[in-house]
Amino acid sequence: MACKQLNVNDLKYLFFISVKDAPFLMKNLPIKWTLAILVLATSAQATKPSKWKKLFDGKTTNGWHSYNKTTVSGWMAMDGTLMSHGKSGDLVTNDEYENFEFEFEFKTSPKGNSGVIYKVIEDPQHPSYYAGPEYQIIDDEGYPPFNDGGKMVSINDKQKTGANYDMYPPNQKAAKPPGEWSKGKIIVNNNHVEHWLNGVKVVEYEYGSADWQEKLAKSKFAKWAYATPHAKGKIALQDHSDPILYRNLRIRTL
Repeated sequence: MACKQLNVNDLKYLFFISVKDAPFLMKNLPIKWTLAILVLATSAQATKPSKWKKLFDGKTTNGWHSYNKTTVSGWMAMDGTLMSHGKSGDLVTNDEYENFEFEFEFKTSPKGNSGVIYKVIEDPQHPSYYAGPEYQIIDDEGYPPFNDGGKMVSINDKQKTGANYDMYPPNQKAAKPPGEWSKGKIIVNNNHVEHWLNGVKVVEYEYGSADWQEKLAKSKFAKWAYATPHAKGKIALQDHSDPILYRNLRIRTL
Protein backbone atom coordinates (compact mmCIF):
# COMPACT_ATOMS: atom_id res chain seq x y z
CA MET A 1 0.00 0.00 0.00
CA ALA A 2 1.43 3.39 -1.02
CA CYS A 3 2.43 5.81 1.71
CA LYS A 4 0.41 8.98 2.17
CA GLN A 5 2.02 12.13 0.76
CA LEU A 6 2.82 14.40 3.71
CA ASN A 7 1.67 18.00 3.42
CA VAL A 8 2.81 21.10 5.33
CA ASN A 9 0.30 20.54 8.13
CA ASP A 10 1.55 16.99 8.60
CA LEU A 11 5.13 18.26 8.95
CA LYS A 12 4.05 20.83 11.52
CA TYR A 13 2.29 18.08 13.43
CA LEU A 14 5.48 16.03 13.69
CA PHE A 15 6.97 18.63 16.04
CA PHE A 16 4.25 17.86 18.61
CA ILE A 17 4.04 14.08 18.43
CA SER A 18 4.57 11.68 21.29
CA VAL A 19 4.53 7.93 21.72
CA LYS A 20 0.71 7.96 21.78
CA ASP A 21 0.76 8.98 18.10
CA ALA A 22 2.47 5.76 17.01
CA PRO A 23 -0.70 4.25 15.39
CA PHE A 24 -1.09 7.30 13.12
CA LEU A 25 2.56 7.16 12.12
CA MET A 26 2.53 3.41 11.43
CA LYS A 27 -0.50 3.83 9.18
CA ASN A 28 0.93 6.66 7.14
CA LEU A 29 4.71 6.23 7.14
CA PRO A 30 7.26 3.46 6.52
CA ILE A 31 8.22 1.69 9.73
CA LYS A 32 11.80 3.02 9.71
CA TRP A 33 10.51 6.60 9.47
CA THR A 34 8.07 5.95 12.28
CA LEU A 35 10.78 4.62 14.58
CA ALA A 36 13.14 7.49 13.78
CA ILE A 37 10.48 10.14 14.43
CA LEU A 38 9.41 8.54 17.71
CA VAL A 39 13.01 8.39 18.90
CA LEU A 40 13.50 12.08 18.09
CA ALA A 41 10.22 13.04 19.74
CA THR A 42 11.01 11.07 22.90
CA SER A 43 14.48 12.60 23.07
CA ALA A 44 13.11 16.13 22.67
CA GLN A 45 10.55 15.59 25.41
CA ALA A 46 13.18 14.11 27.74
CA THR A 47 15.34 17.22 27.41
CA LYS A 48 12.60 19.74 28.15
CA PRO A 49 13.33 21.86 31.24
CA SER A 50 11.71 20.64 34.43
CA LYS A 51 9.09 22.64 36.27
CA TRP A 52 10.27 25.58 38.33
CA LYS A 53 11.05 24.81 41.95
CA LYS A 54 11.18 27.48 44.66
CA LEU A 55 14.47 27.55 46.55
CA PHE A 56 12.98 29.93 49.10
CA ASP A 57 9.41 29.67 50.36
CA GLY A 58 9.39 33.25 51.63
CA LYS A 59 8.99 32.17 55.25
CA THR A 60 11.75 29.75 56.27
CA THR A 61 15.32 28.75 55.45
CA ASN A 62 14.23 25.21 54.58
CA GLY A 63 16.47 23.66 51.92
CA TRP A 64 19.53 25.64 53.01
CA HIS A 65 22.36 25.40 55.52
CA SER A 66 25.33 27.50 56.48
CA TYR A 67 28.52 26.61 54.65
CA ASN A 68 30.19 23.54 56.20
CA LYS A 69 27.41 23.24 58.78
CA THR A 70 24.18 21.25 59.02
CA THR A 71 21.96 24.11 60.19
CA VAL A 72 21.47 27.79 59.35
CA SER A 73 23.28 30.45 61.35
CA GLY A 74 22.76 34.20 60.93
CA TRP A 75 20.64 34.14 57.77
CA MET A 76 16.90 34.60 58.25
CA ALA A 77 13.59 34.84 56.42
CA MET A 78 12.00 38.24 56.95
CA ASP A 79 9.14 39.94 55.08
CA GLY A 80 9.46 37.57 52.13
CA THR A 81 13.22 38.00 51.83
CA LEU A 82 16.19 35.78 52.62
CA MET A 83 18.64 38.08 54.31
CA SER A 84 21.83 38.47 56.28
CA HIS A 85 22.90 41.50 58.30
CA GLY A 86 26.49 40.57 57.52
CA LYS A 87 29.18 38.37 59.07
CA SER A 88 26.91 35.30 58.99
CA GLY A 89 28.93 33.18 56.56
CA ASP A 90 27.67 31.84 53.24
CA LEU A 91 24.31 30.10 52.87
CA VAL A 92 24.32 26.92 50.78
CA THR A 93 21.63 24.76 49.18
CA ASN A 94 21.18 21.27 50.55
CA ASP A 95 20.99 19.89 46.99
CA GLU A 96 23.53 19.82 44.20
CA TYR A 97 22.76 20.99 40.66
CA GLU A 98 24.36 20.24 37.31
CA ASN A 99 22.42 21.69 34.37
CA PHE A 100 20.01 24.36 35.53
CA GLU A 101 18.43 27.78 35.18
CA PHE A 102 18.43 29.74 38.42
CA GLU A 103 16.55 33.02 38.87
CA PHE A 104 16.83 35.35 41.86
CA GLU A 105 16.35 38.94 42.93
CA PHE A 106 18.82 40.78 45.12
CA LYS A 107 19.22 44.10 46.90
CA THR A 108 22.62 45.31 48.04
CA SER A 109 23.44 47.90 50.65
CA PRO A 110 25.56 50.96 49.86
CA LYS A 111 29.22 49.88 49.58
CA GLY A 112 27.95 46.28 49.83
CA ASN A 113 29.40 43.11 48.34
CA SER A 114 27.88 39.65 47.81
CA GLY A 115 27.55 37.02 45.10
CA VAL A 116 25.94 33.78 43.99
CA ILE A 117 28.40 30.92 43.74
CA TYR A 118 27.60 27.74 41.82
CA LYS A 119 29.28 24.35 41.45
CA VAL A 120 30.16 24.70 45.14
CA ILE A 121 32.04 21.84 46.80
CA GLU A 122 32.02 22.20 50.57
CA ASP A 123 35.49 22.03 52.05
CA PRO A 124 36.26 22.80 55.70
CA GLN A 125 39.65 24.19 54.72
CA HIS A 126 38.47 26.65 52.05
CA PRO A 127 35.67 29.12 51.25
CA SER A 128 32.76 28.41 48.91
CA TYR A 129 34.38 30.19 45.96
CA TYR A 130 37.49 28.00 46.19
CA ALA A 131 35.92 25.58 43.72
CA GLY A 132 32.88 27.39 42.34
CA PRO A 133 32.43 30.23 39.82
CA GLU A 134 30.76 33.36 41.16
CA TYR A 135 28.05 35.64 39.82
CA GLN A 136 29.32 38.88 41.33
CA ILE A 137 27.00 41.26 43.21
CA ILE A 138 28.42 44.56 44.46
CA ASP A 139 27.85 48.30 44.70
CA ASP A 140 29.57 49.07 41.39
CA GLU A 141 29.92 52.79 41.97
CA GLY A 142 30.23 53.05 45.74
CA TYR A 143 32.40 50.12 46.77
CA PRO A 144 35.46 51.61 48.48
CA PRO A 145 39.08 50.98 47.43
CA PHE A 146 40.57 47.91 49.08
CA ASN A 147 43.98 46.47 49.86
CA ASP A 148 45.22 44.16 47.12
CA GLY A 149 48.68 42.86 47.90
CA GLY A 150 49.66 45.98 49.77
CA LYS A 151 48.22 48.36 47.20
CA MET A 152 44.91 50.20 47.49
CA VAL A 153 42.84 49.59 44.36
CA SER A 154 39.28 50.09 43.11
CA ILE A 155 37.21 47.26 41.67
CA ASN A 156 37.84 46.44 38.02
CA ASP A 157 35.32 45.35 35.40
CA LYS A 158 35.73 41.65 36.26
CA GLN A 159 34.60 42.48 39.80
CA LYS A 160 31.40 44.34 38.89
CA THR A 161 27.83 43.11 39.21
CA GLY A 162 27.00 40.28 36.82
CA ALA A 163 30.62 39.35 36.20
CA ASN A 164 31.95 35.85 36.43
CA TYR A 165 34.21 37.10 39.20
CA ASP A 166 37.84 37.66 38.17
CA MET A 167 37.23 35.82 34.89
CA TYR A 168 34.65 37.43 32.60
CA PRO A 169 33.43 41.04 32.98
CA PRO A 170 29.84 42.04 32.21
CA ASN A 171 29.51 43.35 28.65
CA GLN A 172 27.46 46.30 29.87
CA LYS A 173 26.23 47.98 33.03
CA ALA A 174 22.76 46.71 33.92
CA ALA A 175 22.61 46.70 37.73
CA LYS A 176 20.27 48.96 39.65
CA PRO A 177 21.66 51.13 42.47
CA PRO A 178 21.97 49.85 46.05
CA GLY A 179 18.62 49.86 47.81
CA GLU A 180 16.75 48.79 44.64
CA TRP A 181 15.92 45.25 43.56
CA SER A 182 17.82 43.74 40.64
CA LYS A 183 17.01 40.44 38.95
CA GLY A 184 19.73 37.91 38.21
CA LYS A 185 19.75 34.66 36.29
CA ILE A 186 22.37 31.94 35.88
CA ILE A 187 22.12 29.29 33.18
CA VAL A 188 24.43 26.28 33.20
CA ASN A 189 23.82 23.80 30.38
CA ASN A 190 26.63 21.28 30.11
CA ASN A 191 29.63 23.60 29.82
CA HIS A 192 27.76 26.60 28.46
CA VAL A 193 27.21 29.28 31.10
CA GLU A 194 25.26 32.54 30.94
CA HIS A 195 24.82 35.37 33.45
CA TRP A 196 21.76 37.59 33.04
CA LEU A 197 21.11 40.86 34.84
CA ASN A 198 17.79 42.70 34.66
CA GLY A 199 16.88 41.03 31.39
CA VAL A 200 20.30 41.52 29.76
CA LYS A 201 22.75 38.70 29.03
CA VAL A 202 25.94 40.24 30.44
CA VAL A 203 28.27 37.21 30.48
CA GLU A 204 28.54 34.09 28.35
CA TYR A 205 31.35 31.55 28.44
CA GLU A 206 32.26 27.89 27.94
CA TYR A 207 33.31 26.34 31.23
CA GLY A 208 36.61 24.46 30.87
CA SER A 209 37.29 25.75 27.33
CA ALA A 210 40.67 26.93 26.04
CA ASP A 211 39.55 30.54 26.50
CA TRP A 212 38.45 29.75 30.06
CA GLN A 213 41.78 28.08 30.78
CA GLU A 214 43.65 31.11 29.44
CA LYS A 215 41.71 33.50 31.68
CA LEU A 216 42.04 31.11 34.61
CA ALA A 217 45.83 31.21 34.35
CA LYS A 218 45.72 34.99 34.87
CA SER A 219 43.29 34.84 37.79
CA LYS A 220 43.71 34.13 41.49
CA PHE A 221 42.05 30.74 40.95
CA ALA A 222 44.87 29.18 38.90
CA LYS A 223 46.04 26.85 41.67
CA TRP A 224 42.73 26.37 43.44
CA ALA A 225 40.17 23.56 43.10
CA TYR A 226 38.36 26.07 40.86
CA ALA A 227 40.89 25.16 38.16
CA THR A 228 39.56 21.61 37.89
CA PRO A 229 36.26 21.69 35.96
CA HIS A 230 33.51 19.65 37.57
CA ALA A 231 29.96 18.95 36.47
CA LYS A 232 27.90 19.78 39.52
CA GLY A 233 27.83 21.35 42.95
CA LYS A 234 25.72 23.34 45.37
CA ILE A 235 24.64 26.97 45.12
CA ALA A 236 25.80 29.48 47.72
CA LEU A 237 24.65 32.97 48.63
CA GLN A 238 27.71 34.86 49.74
CA ASP A 239 27.86 36.85 52.94
CA HIS A 240 30.78 39.22 52.41
CA SER A 241 30.20 40.82 55.83
CA ASP A 242 27.73 43.31 54.33
CA PRO A 243 23.92 43.35 54.59
CA ILE A 244 22.29 41.56 51.63
CA LEU A 245 18.73 40.56 50.72
CA TYR A 246 17.46 37.94 48.25
CA ARG A 247 13.95 36.98 47.18
CA ASN A 248 12.06 35.04 44.50
CA LEU A 249 14.71 32.35 44.22
CA ARG A 250 13.65 29.55 41.90
CA ILE A 251 15.40 26.89 39.82
CA ARG A 252 14.66 24.33 37.13
CA THR A 253 16.88 21.60 35.78
CA LEU A 254 17.76 21.49 32.10
